[in-house]
Amino acid sequence: MDDDSTEARWERRTEIPLAVASLIYLASYAIQVLAQGLPDDLRDLCVAVLLIAWALFAVDYAVRWRLSGQRLSFVRRHWLDTVVLILPLLRPLRVVRVYEAVQRRHGRPRLVLHARVIVYAGLSTVLLGFAGALAVYQQERGAPDATMRTFGDAVWWTCSTLATVGYGDIAPVTPLGRLIAIGLMAIGLALLGAVTGTFASWLLQVFSREDDERPPGS
Repeated sequence: MDDDSTEARWERRTEIPLAVASLIYLASYAIQVLAQGLPDDLRDLCVAVLLIAWALFAVDYAVRWRLSGQRLSFVRRHWLDTVVLILPLLRPLRVVRVYEAVQRRHGRPRLVLHARVIVYAGLSTVLLGFAGALAVYQQERGAPDATMRTFGDAVWWTCSTLATVGYGDIAPVTPLGRLIAIGLMAIGLALLGAVTGTFASWLLQVFSREDDERPPGS
């Protein structure tokens, strides 16, 4: 995409507002899930905030679709944006893009490529882990034979799942909870692969640089 195109200018102008809306969405969802005995007025307010934020996401998607002029091919080329629109809990990942955009506006990024990949993967893991813990806890609490009785249990299960450890002491029992578990497992494998692959690439570059700098015959 051309950096001077209308679509690119739209994305640059909406990056920060949509990132703020993403965090507000996540905060409203967290309040709705974790605040037990929430008054009806506050619960309705949280639902309204969720709907307004999702409407903003939908408008942004529709505008970018319109500006791209790609019609149905836009969905194929931006399949991740489509998934995020359907599953707005993934939306806080836009914060990672905003950080990158801010760094670009102030010149070259301060961190080298390998460090940026590791930092962004870590930030993505924290955001997705928190959102996943909320989602699975909402499905599991109160379910018959549930082993996930508190949000702390959900956080512990999420950490072990993302780390691909899976102790098995706590596991979802509802269909939606297990579906969320499958998604977190896939995300955990992808992020772990990104971090380990980037670290291995960095080590290879370091060793290669040391070999190049070593005097002949040493």
